[in-house]
Amino acid sequence: MDDRNVGYAQGIGSSDIGTFADNLAESLDRQMKIAFEPEERKALRRFSSTEVAGLLRVSTSNLRNRHKDGSFPEVHTDNRGHRFYTAQEVDEVRNILERTGKNAESYRPGRRDGDRLQVLSVVNFKGGSSKTTATIHLAQRYALRGYRVLVLDLDPQASLTTFFGFRPELEFAEGGTIYDALKYEDQVPLSDVIQKTYFHKLDMVPAGLMLSEYETETANALARRMQPIFAERLALALEEVEADYDIVLIDCPPQLGFLTLTALAASTGLLVTVVPGMLDIASMSQFLKLASETVKAVEEAIGRRVTWDFVKFLITRYEPSDGPQTQMAGYLRSILAGQVMTEPMLKSTAISDAGMTQQTVYEVDPGQFIRKTIDRALTSVNGVADELEQTIQMAWGRR
Repeated sequence: MDDRNVGYAQGIGSSDIGTFADNLAESLDRQMKIAFEPEERKALRRFSSTEVAGLLRVSTSNLRNRHKDGSFPEVHTDNRGHRFYTAQEVDEVRNILERTGKNAESYRPGRRDGDRLQVLSVVNFKGGSSKTTATIHLAQRYALRGYRVLVLDLDPQASLTTFFGFRPELEFAEGGTIYDALKYEDQVPLSDVIQKTYFHKLDMVPAGLMLSEYETETANALARRMQPIFAERLALALEEVEADYDIVLIDCPPQLGFLTLTALAASTGLLVTVVPGMLDIASMSQFLKLASETVKAVEEAIGRRVTWDFVKFLITRYEPSDGPQTQMAGYLRSILAGQVMTEPMLKSTAISDAGMTQQTVYEVDPGQFIRKTIDRALTSVNGVADELEQTIQMAWGRR
């Protein structure tokens, strides 16, 4: 009998599906090692003088002159005399500017005495709204801007974890994920599962399939009245590492289960991603209604109000030339007014192509793209991040 027909003759069982998964995992692991040779881990590229000047909010001539007078350490220079900086070198320059610049505080935009840790959950009821894409681009931008950033992957699918170059089904099959810091038995401190990344000033807590057990375990824990309840577990876990970070970004799963509610209760701000289409907006409306009703029940359980410094709606996968999308974006703004971010995240081939190799527009070599395409993507992502950064600064009482 032809081997290709075995499945039809004998049926495909659970062990076959498991074999499919194992084969795919091994193949993906090989492909990732090939892609990131020789380190077999992701590594971050260097940044041009123009990019660094934009991150530090100084002029390129200022950078050039400070190198000439010896104020700044020398960095890699190509055969045309153009300087390129590692993320660590950008931070060294930032430290010097903080000590010697006229507006010292502007070079360190993170928390000051009295500022509370900003915990932002990126949420939506519907998959495909660019939650993970938005989360990782915001995290990387803020790390490059000088913030100390922690990212939590709270989605059992672990897409964000994979983006950082990890293979969750291989590396965290036995533990080491956010699940270990949230579970009701044998819980570990959050610091035990924080992973350093290839990105300077950016740490992350991975996810894995075991995280899906949290939903069932939480239901059982509520029935048994176990303490602390789910709505307090992440907030308490974050207290241990609070002093080490300025911003925490949480990539939530695309449903309003206990994982998302756990994130909402621990958050100081929400970022709701939405594609400007009728079905997506209708889905988001249902999400908001259900979230409102469910959070009220959570408040009764924990005996306090759940409040956020801000709730912002980010339009994603936006095509300005698409008439219906433009109309729906305008509709959203008319209903939700100032809660909708001015800057949308554009639909971009640069963003999607970079994502094919688990990279962002900050990681890819700009030379691999048409200049206009990568510049358009960077302008969009930077605009979104900078607008949200202003909102965070305002939450800290700054203008």
